Amino acid sequence: MAEFRGKKTTERWWQHIVLILACLWSVFPVLWVLSASLQSKEVITSNRMTLWPAAGVTLANYAQLLTDTPFLLWFGNSVLVAAATTVVGLFLAATAAFAFSQLRFPGRKTGLWLFLFVQMFPGAVLLLPLFMILSWCRLLDSYLGLIIAYTTVSLPFCVWMLKSFFDTVPRAILEAAEIDGLTPVQTFYKIVLPLSLPGLAVTGFFSFITAWNEFMFANTFLFDSRKMTLAVGLKTFLSEKQNYWELLTPGAILVTLPVLLFFVVAQRWLISGLTAGAVKG
Repeated sequence: MAEFRGKKTTERWWQHIVLILACLWSVFPVLWVLSASLQSKEVITSNRMTLWPAAGVTLANYAQLLTDTPFLLWFGNSVLVAAATTVVGLFLAATAAFAFSQLRFPGRKTGLWLFLFVQMFPGAVLLLPLFMILSWCRLLDSYLGLIIAYTTVSLPFCVWMLKSFFDTVPRAILEAAEIDGLTPVQTFYKIVLPLSLPGLAVTGFFSFITAWNEFMFANTFLFDSRKMTLAVGLKTFLSEKQNYWELLTPGAILVTLPVLLFFVVAQRWLISGLTAGAVKG
């Protein structure tokens, strides 16, 4: 028995060591970028660059980024697009998922499988069709066109995720609401949505991340430099002739802050939503 326990303890130590190494491997690039953002241009572009700023910490790169570049304009554009994509995506996904979950109508299963089928396509395959559609609708080089494109990409996943949560709402509650005189719309907003806050948090987070980090669509559908999102704007710091690492590294760090804030605010619902989705899906 003691030998068995010792073997289990050894296995756990090895598991912990592997997990720690995996975490360090994942976090190291972020720490390197953070360290570079706090060091001077001369140090970053030389062989003296180290993980710990041996020459001292400086915020000059951040000051230059915020004052000498359109970073704040790009930031505002990304906030606008990501927030609108999240709101529109959640509204469409929640209503569609509720219909697929609680209503019975012809073509229900076919519609669900079509959503899943669309999710299988990579973004590069959807680029040309979306470009043609937005061109016909005269929505190229506009925030609205970009929001529609992002919502289109994130919607299938959000519908399937929310449907798994709506499926867990007891039918008896919906029937009781109907007896009390609530309409289907009132039942949806007053009963189903409050019971599905973890699912809404997960899908909202996914929609926000999709729009916040996306580069390909924004780089293709937007032509005006004043409408650039952060992903496209940061790309301008890299060119064939010169790379502005002293601007790119602090920009990369600042880009992560809204996502981190989003996670901290919705952490309770995100964690419970991911766990529930894993066992209910």
